[in-house]
Amino acid sequence: MQPLSPEERHLRRDAKRRRIRRRRIGALAFVVLVALGLVAGLAISGAWAGRDAAATDPATAGTTGTTGTATTTTGTTGTTATEATTKTTKTTPQEESRGRLGSGRAVTLAFGGDVHFEGIVRSKLNASPASVMSAIAPVLKKSDLAMVNLETTVSYRGAPIPGKTYTFRAPPSAFQALEAGGVDVATIANNHGIDYGLTSFLDTLRYAKRYHFPLVGGGRNAAQAYAPYRVTIKGQRIAILGASQVIDSNLISSWTAGAGKPGIAAAYDMARLTSAVRAARKKADTVVVYLHFGTERQSCPSSMQIVAARKLIAAGADIVVGSHAHQQQGAGRLGRAFVDHGLGNFVWYSQNSAASVTTGVLKVTVTGRRIDGYKWVPAKIVGGSPTPLGGNSRSAAISSWRGLRSCTNLKR
Repeated sequence: MQPLSPEERHLRRDAKRRRIRRRRIGALAFVVLVALGLVAGLAISGAWAGRDAAATDPATAGTTGTTGTATTTTGTTGTTATEATTKTTKTTPQEESRGRLGSGRAVTLAFGGDVHFEGIVRSKLNASPASVMSAIAPVLKKSDLAMVNLETTVSYRGAPIPGKTYTFRAPPSAFQALEAGGVDVATIANNHGIDYGLTSFLDTLRYAKRYHFPLVGGGRNAAQAYAPYRVTIKGQRIAILGASQVIDSNLISSWTAGAGKPGIAAAYDMARLTSAVRAARKKADTVVVYLHFGTERQSCPSSMQIVAARKLIAAGADIVVGSHAHQQQGAGRLGRAFVDHGLGNFVWYSQNSAASVTTGVLKVTVTGRRIDGYKWVPAKIVGGSPTPLGGNSRSAAISSWRGLRSCTNLKR
């Protein structure tokens, strides 16, 4: 075998290098193709998983009609919430160990009493929804969240419940009036929420959804009726529940929400409500319960009110406020929590006594579970609408409100 010339050796080495380069390029191309295949497979799998989630998750599948379970994140107010079924998320260890102060930022909550749109209030509503609460709106809007008791059905349909002395009904523009007045959420758990039958009650839920106005204390079934309205304000997770301990005795069964049965959250058997409070407590920094309870035209709370407030606080409520007496009752601290037994009328036609037109806004500032402070902003119902007081009238009204605490077990 003849030895290779230098030129032939160079050609062979060059050919070998080209073969090695081609093998390396082929190997690299294979790796790239495998990687692209894996990415495509994951994308397809994710798409199918998303489709399956949308088919089963009420929050994405459009299963609506739940009252009081909206979750909304806001900066300083809670005015963008809607009636919705919220997606359930797991609580992280960090969230569970947030402590009593939550995010550490103070939130001011405002509460008003009973609201309906009958008589002179209806005339105002028909003329201009924004005019109904225009005088009190600046007070409510200065808070981070404002709440009232909506003591009426909102519907054009239905007939008055036979034998019921007072029945209240309002057009859907009632929600416009509440929103314009600075109200962010309302409870419909009271003895007038189904005054015109279940058809009108379901209309109330439907119109609330249309106007993106959150409600608590009522729903298409018990799970919805006892569910809290959840909102995050300044990093604080607020949960608000509504319930009624006042329903006409012959209507308790038919009005109380059940499994697959529309109605309101009743609080005659406190076990159901306290269970809901304990559940809300697990994922909230501040828990509020707005309870319709007490005895009409009494300035002191009944024994049932005192017991109910204690049970709710023991279950985890930080703030318990209420209405029904159509006049104010005492307020103050109960241990680390805060209680107002009776907020009185708020937007109301009745002017048959000084007590029935004495009203105001309760403001409670809270940091997580800590009650930082509270104050009463006195007002008077004029022409059906709450109007803030000033000067000597304001001072006298505040003094009178503080005096109501004397017949309660509450502290300053």
